Amino acid sequence: MSNEIQIETTSRSDYKIGKLVLGIVLDLVGMLSYLIPVAGEFADIIWAPIAAFTLANMYKGSVGKIGGIVTFIEEIVPGLDFIPTFTLTWIYEYYIAKRK
Repeated sequence: MSNEIQIETTSRSDYKIGKLVLGIVLDLVGMLSYLIPVAGEFADIIWAPIAAFTLANMYKGSVGKIGGIVTFIEEIVPGLDFIPTFTLTWIYEYYIAKRK
């Protein structure tokens, strides 16, 4: 009986789709503050730096740094939570920046 080791590799498209799904989930988490009118804005004080750090680590280089700053501002300013910055950053990274 031989032991076989299987190594699964994730294709580039699976990685891209996984990043998109994670981004959509994180955008929805950021929008949860609309469910709790006053308390939700206080929750954004905690969520803003977490979201900024997460986005900056998801996308390396200047895209991640700028995206992290934009995400922080979008989450900390009341009323801007509807902007899906994780999803928009994904679109920029994989479609807009690739065409330049």
